[in-house]
Order: sequence, then structure tokens, then C-alpha cells
Amino acid sequence: MKIGTIQSIWRYPVKGMAGELLRSCWLDTNGLAGDRLWAVQDVKRQEIQSCKFRPQLLQCRAQSLASGGVVIRFPDGELLPSRAEKTNQRISQLLGHPSVLQPLRPADDTDFYRRHKQDDDTWLAELKATFEREAGEPLPDLDNLPPAMQEYVSVLGTFFLVSPLHLLTTASLFHMQACNPGSDWHVERFRPNIVINTEPALQGLVEQGWINHRLKIGDVTVACNGAAPRCGAVVKPQGELAEDKSILRSIVKEADQNLGVYSDIQNGGTINVGDDVLLLD
Repeated sequence: MKIGTIQSIWRYPVKGMAGELLRSCWLDTNGLAGDRLWAVQDVKRQEIQSCKFRPQLLQCRAQSLASGGVVIRFPDGELLPSRAEKTNQRISQLLGHPSVLQPLRPADDTDFYRRHKQDDDTWLAELKATFEREAGEPLPDLDNLPPAMQEYVSVLGTFFLVSPLHLLTTASLFHMQACNPGSDWHVERFRPNIVINTEPALQGLVEQGWINHRLKIGDVTVACNGAAPRCGAVVKPQGELAEDKSILRSIVKEADQNLGVYSDIQNGGTINVGDDVLLLD
């Protein structure tokens, strides 16, 4: 059944930073080509950082280079390549912590991906705090994270937290806009890889019904494996988007704290804006 078409494709060359809008891209089991091949490492904590813990990263925009590096646009407009000495200085100044930009490393370099743990409890309290829930609001079940997610900040060999592909629909964005019309539900707040322009008959949080089902996106088949619980990063300023805490309040209340779905990719292929998206099963 046709459920829509690809409206936009987004790639994030540096984990936590704003990304780039594409017309087409190769997609395989590792995700979009060039997606999250770099990340910022906190020097003191020796830990890879995301916009959960360092929301200031959202004020930078990264663009892939043909050489495999990236160029970063800082909030004041300065452009610096990933390998420039000044780049780490600018990132450290922005975050307020000594930091270095690091390329992706092999999965067997486990120490590189290890979560910083001051003790057995502090790390979990820090993680819970990034979700910025108010009194009485639910949290994702962080007390029962799989052992690998307790030990490492991303899937080993990647800079992905859960899965290499994040899908979001126009139906969900329209639904949330109706719930909170005073806010700007710009798609970049939610950092999807693919935005699906859903068929007119599909309304509401439709992608939540696709979990444990497969989609065909162009020539690529993906398996939707879980909802995307939202943290405080969605309300932070980035680009021309101002801070808006009401967005997170609305997602928690009106969408059971989830917006969009995570997916795994079952085969490789090129996807293009305008490609049909089919629900297979």
C-alpha cells in the first residue's frame, strides 16, 4: 500500500550538529552515505558527545566534503574544515569544555565508544536529566537499558544511538502543529533522515503504527523497529529556531513522548526525493 513519497532527505555528517538537505543519497545497512561519520569527544570525560548533553552543537551546521572530511559553519558564520587546528578550539569555546572532533573508528575500539561513568548512578541521573521532564511527566524506561546501551554511548562502530535511520511523517508534524499551533514545528528540530509526505487519508501519528512492519522506500526495504522518545534537544535554539519548551510538553502529552520511528535497512540502494514509500506488511 502506498503511504506517501519522500519529501526530504537529511544527513548529519557530525553527530549532534545541524545537517544538510539532499536530493538523493545512497542508503544501506550503515545508514545514509556520509551520515554521522564524525563526532565531538569531550577531552576530560573521554566520551563522545551528542546534542542531548551538548545542545550548543545544534548551533553549528556540518556539510560533507568529497575528501571524506566535513566543513563546519559556526554560529558567527565562520567556516572551518574538520582537520583545521582552529576547529577544535572553536568547538571547545562553544561548548565550554575542551573537545576534539573525531572520525568514526572500528567497532573493536571499544574504549572510544565507552560511556563516562563517575560511579554506578551518576551517569544514569545525567542521562535522565537530558530528557528535561517536568514533575509528573513520564520518562522512557532508562532503568532497564540493554547492557550495551549502559556501557557505550552508541552502537559500536557507529555514532548512532539506536538505529541508522530515523523516519518522520508530515502527518505527525501536522498533528502536532494542530495540538500546539503557537509553536514552530520545523522538521530540523527533530533530526530525521527521511521525511515522508504521507497520503492525504493518513492522519495523526501514523508511523507509530508501522513499528514491527517493513517499508519499501524507492528500491530500499527498511524495518521499523521502535519509536523515537524525545529529549530536551528538540526545544533548544538552532539556526533561526528559538528555544520553545512547549514543544516537548506537547510531545509528552499528545504523542506519548514519541515522535518518529527508528528503522534498520535491509538492502542498499539510492533514494531520491519524490520516491514512493510503500507499506509492505
